[in-house]
Amino acid sequence: MSYQGSASSDQGGEPLWRHFAMAGLIAAILIPVLFFPPFRLIEARLYDILSVISPPLPAQPGAVIVAIDEPSIGEIGRRWPWPRDIHAKLVESLRAAGAKVIAFDIIFADPTTEESDTALAKVLGPDVVLAADDVTTPLEQGTQVTRVNPLDPFLDAGAVAGIASMHLDGDAYLRRMPSMSDSFAAEALRLKGEPQAVAPDGALIQYFGPRRSYPTASYYQALDPKNFLPPNYFKDKVVLVGLSLQAATTADAGAPDTFPTPYTLTEGTLTAGVEVQATILDNLRHNLYLLPVPRPVMVLLVIAGAFLAAAFCTRGVTWRTGLSAVFLLAFFIVGAWAVLRFGRVWAPPALPAAAALAVFGSRFGLDYARERHLRRTVSEAFSRYLSPDLVAQLARDPSALKLGGERRNLSILFCDVRGFTTLSEKLKDEPERLTTLINRLLDPLSEAVLSEGGTIDKYIGDCVMAFWNAPLPSPDHPLRAARAAMRMLAAVETLNAELRREQGDDAPVFAIGVGINTGDCVVGNVGSRWRYDYSVLGDTVNLAARLESLSKEYGVSIVLGPATAQALQEHFVLIELDSIAVKGRSEKSAIFTIVAPGEQRQDPALVELTELQPTLLDSIAAGRRVEALALAQHCQTLAPSLSKYYGKVLVKAASLPE
Repeated sequence: MSYQGSASSDQGGEPLWRHFAMAGLIAAILIPVLFFPPFRLIEARLYDILSVISPPLPAQPGAVIVAIDEPSIGEIGRRWPWPRDIHAKLVESLRAAGAKVIAFDIIFADPTTEESDTALAKVLGPDVVLAADDVTTPLEQGTQVTRVNPLDPFLDAGAVAGIASMHLDGDAYLRRMPSMSDSFAAEALRLKGEPQAVAPDGALIQYFGPRRSYPTASYYQALDPKNFLPPNYFKDKVVLVGLSLQAATTADAGAPDTFPTPYTLTEGTLTAGVEVQATILDNLRHNLYLLPVPRPVMVLLVIAGAFLAAAFCTRGVTWRTGLSAVFLLAFFIVGAWAVLRFGRVWAPPALPAAAALAVFGSRFGLDYARERHLRRTVSEAFSRYLSPDLVAQLARDPSALKLGGERRNLSILFCDVRGFTTLSEKLKDEPERLTTLINRLLDPLSEAVLSEGGTIDKYIGDCVMAFWNAPLPSPDHPLRAARAAMRMLAAVETLNAELRREQGDDAPVFAIGVGINTGDCVVGNVGSRWRYDYSVLGDTVNLAARLESLSKEYGVSIVLGPATAQALQEHFVLIELDSIAVKGRSEKSAIFTIVAPGEQRQDPALVELTELQPTLLDSIAAGRRVEALALAQHCQTLAPSLSKYYGKVLVKAASLPE
């Protein structure tokens, strides 16, 4: 078998620039996704997952919550909204309990009864924050923002307005810190005497737990803390008052002033707006909010992810590459969490990890395509030399074809067409007919080899060379070679019959001689870097070729070497033809031929033949002319198929001295 061109380089030999060029291309394709708004929601969900893993917790909660909840509605006995004189009583109660700041997450923008409003205004002072709201209205000519403040009498009484409005992400989750200097939480901290810098635009809220993570008292308890709450429960605390209804805390139920937060994913609950305000207060107070990295930095991270993956798979995709992919994926995810947890910076790992996985996937795809191409190459290269079953096995496992040489015990077969030179001379003026005839002969001869799982090494004019037990193992290779030889003989008889029917008495009559030898050989790719053959080398091959030439000399169709004959004793009736000198050896080697299948071993004529043949050879070797002639004549009658051989033996015996 021959291959033209130099062998393709493996993945490890592929130029590095191709790996990094592929990484650069993948990064260039993915970078625009960073600026695609829907992708931000994927990053946001990753933030939800990572930000709740071991979050940093303030030493002490920065606020206490007074919840307007179902127990309070039941105890007070009034439907919500309650009259404002009840809120006035709450302010007086909290102030008496030592609360430092009282912040209502309730917008008192509309007047109610004069009596209730006046009662509330009387108790308000510079220690009270009232919620305000910024209402955004989209218009054709732009966006209009309207500030909704508490009633003027409340502000005139000394209360401070704080903007309680918050901006939801596209999936309705609340993750963004308010960026106003007069936000609700910021005003509460200012009144407490702890003014804080405004969170940068785009900063993310760090949540510390699911709903009810902050110390919470029911509204009715705060109206009478001496009887319902521990001593000093509100002492020097910032107290936030707002709605916190249990019936509206599941993610499937909707209610005012409740929001999905990162903990909604794990807990399935919503968090009350007043508790979100307490969380924002602690984010400002302890600088625990998170800053997303700028988009240019994310671009660099995407490029880094792609190039790191390219560096890991420069030697092709193996199981180690799979571990590298897992490591790189974990590196980006764990690294994003570590930077988030300890650096208070949010670097979404989604796209850098996707870039790395895309490079790994592309590398795998290219290697898989290359492997498929290699399998096709193997199939195409061997399909003309091997049986379909062997080609399929090699395609599944190309490693079974070892490049280079290896020592194996093989059975080598040479088959030559008798009288081909004479036929060529006869048809020298009809080359097309000669080619057609030889092709018609070589086709069934090759089929005989392939049907027995052999490998066709080469065609040498009218000669076929084949071998067994390579490239794939075949434990019974001598038997397969012998069966192939028998098939060849049957195929020649069939072809001769066809030619007689087609061309009459002028049809050529083909005959073949086969030599088979078994022994150790070197098998592998032999040749130069421009052209090489998968072939065999060794004395075993040379002897097989010589055995084929001896088949004509001894007048038999098949000649076997000693190792082959020994392996076939159980399958065929064999006789020894002679002993010949082998180049490089001092001792002669016996050669054999096949007389009949093993099933005919009990035939009396064959039994007698196998008993007399050794005696015949001994008599010739000893020069016993009369005995040799008699034995040869008798053996010829016992085995008519070997009449040519015994005719030559008779001539040899007659030449012995008397």
